Amino acid sequence: MLGLTTAAGRAGTMFLSRRMAAALTSSSRATMASRADVSQVEQMSKPMYWDRVDTPLPDRPYKDELSAVDKSLKQKEKGSWKQLSKEEKIALYRLMFRQTYPEMRQPTAEWKTVMGAFFIFLGFTGLVVWWQALYVYPPRPPTFDDESQAKQVKRMLDMRINPVQGFSSQWDYEKGQWK
Repeated sequence: MLGLTTAAGRAGTMFLSRRMAAALTSSSRATMASRADVSQVEQMSKPMYWDRVDTPLPDRPYKDELSAVDKSLKQKEKGSWKQLSKEEKIALYRLMFRQTYPEMRQPTAEWKTVMGAFFIFLGFTGLVVWWQALYVYPPRPPTFDDESQAKQVKRMLDMRINPVQGFSSQWDYEKGQWK
């Protein structure tokens, strides 16, 4: 779900034109930033972080601002890695990346939303077709009835339509039945 909101945020900033962004002065930006109902405009020209399986190295690390503990861990990183504990190695990894490959490949429940929307659309379409069959389309012509079609077949056989290779060639006129 986080991926959808990030993608939606990026798509939303695409529509903000450069002229509009340049027209905002620093004072109006400060005023807008103080308002709670206005979202922050993300700067797309700066390096960004993402978790993607097909692009293993993002433009920047996951954590830009390091705490005192993180800074001391980064200093330890410069030394021998044999002196680091397993937890410290994991903490160093989490400074650079938010998710591991198994976490990125873990299936999500997004398919349920997609299938639900598909079936809702399919059901609504079925209701529209059913409504049209009842109220919009004219009644079926009488030639579609089984009795009428049987009469048409008998008439075609009596007229001997396509007697060599066609319809009437499959009828045995002496026995009065299909061959």
